[in-house]
Amino acid sequence: MKKEKFSWKKRAKSFRYAFAGIWSLISTEHNARIHCIAAICAVTAGIIFNISAIEWTVIVLCIGAVLAAESFNSAIETLSDRVSSSYDEAVKRTKDIAAGAVLLTAIAAATAGLIIFVPKIINLF
Repeated sequence: MKKEKFSWKKRAKSFRYAFAGIWSLISTEHNARIHCIAAICAVTAGIIFNISAIEWTVIVLCIGAVLAAESFNSAIETLSDRVSSSYDEAVKRTKDIAAGAVLLTAIAAATAGLIIFVPKIINLF
């Protein structure tokens, strides 16, 4: 591995690339937009119910995990489609597993949201 001298300019460029990736994810992936809407709903509910710092931590980590999983899934799908334009069972399996990872992460996040918000909703009545 080539050792390069540290550069603030290169670090700034790496952040630009990362933000371009986030923008690409949100602007091109329908499921990412759905996850963003769910995140906005969770944040709004957190504000309305004045959740604790620990509850905010759980919500933020769940949002980050789901969006990261969706990002990895999208990257895997994009690369897989580039590598093999025709049907390939290994590519299908890889894409299915990546999509399953997003689903598992979203289920865990939804469960955490239910644990946090259902008691607060019940207390309204």
